[in-house]
Amino acid sequence: MSCVLKATDLGVSFGGLKAVEGFEIEIGENQLMGLIGPNGAGKTTVFNLLTGVYQPTQGDIQVDGKSILGKKPYEISQCGISRTFQNIRLFKQMSVLDNIKVAYNQNMKYSLAGGIFRLGGYWREEAQVEEKAHQLLEIFHMDHLADHVAENLPYGQQRKLEIARALAAQPKVLLLDEPAAGMNPTETQELMETIATIREKFNISILLIEHDMGLVMGICERIVVLDYGKILAAGTPDEIANNSKVITAYLGQQEEAAC
Repeated sequence: MSCVLKATDLGVSFGGLKAVEGFEIEIGENQLMGLIGPNGAGKTTVFNLLTGVYQPTQGDIQVDGKSILGKKPYEISQCGISRTFQNIRLFKQMSVLDNIKVAYNQNMKYSLAGGIFRLGGYWREEAQVEEKAHQLLEIFHMDHLADHVAENLPYGQQRKLEIARALAAQPKVLLLDEPAAGMNPTETQELMETIATIREKFNISILLIEHDMGLVMGICERIVVLDYGKILAAGTPDEIANNSKVITAYLGQQEEAAC
């Protein structure tokens, strides 16, 4: 399995505070990996480092063996990393379809003049993008909502739309930041099925931050645990579930002193 995304000795400091230190991860093709930890452990900070929102003060990040350090978020998206956010960030006044179409813009090839004067190439590409957007919505069982305004969708559907929009950027790695936040059990189950569908149909790698341990343990192949900005443990779901350090970090229990 070739490595798609690799972070080495990654860290960032804000003033004198080390928010993340010595973070390392390797994600292979079509691998689904979880990133968990207590509140404030640095999980979203890691996502912000991987996507260029923050620039690391140490370490390196590579996509397909090429460093992406110093690149801006839109450039990193073009390199193959796409993400969702804890707080849903849709174009709320736009239609569901237009939210998807906007993500295809970075792959449009027609010229500025072609766009201004609506030349033949412009209409061909716009028609292709609209068809692709409808196909993507069909995969998410949302095509019947294409003309609805995004902010009028139920919460669970808004989450699915944000994931669909991230996929429209055609990433190699999809970063999902607490996608089940605020969902009821039925919506969470649907989300698990959606993530499984994404892997099957798009053959991409996924890094998932999530507090719902049932979801994480149910779908992730490997899990990395953060605590106070450092890796506490890494392994399979079974190994993590039975790791005494992880249990202590989550439950606040004190480990028994050695005899």
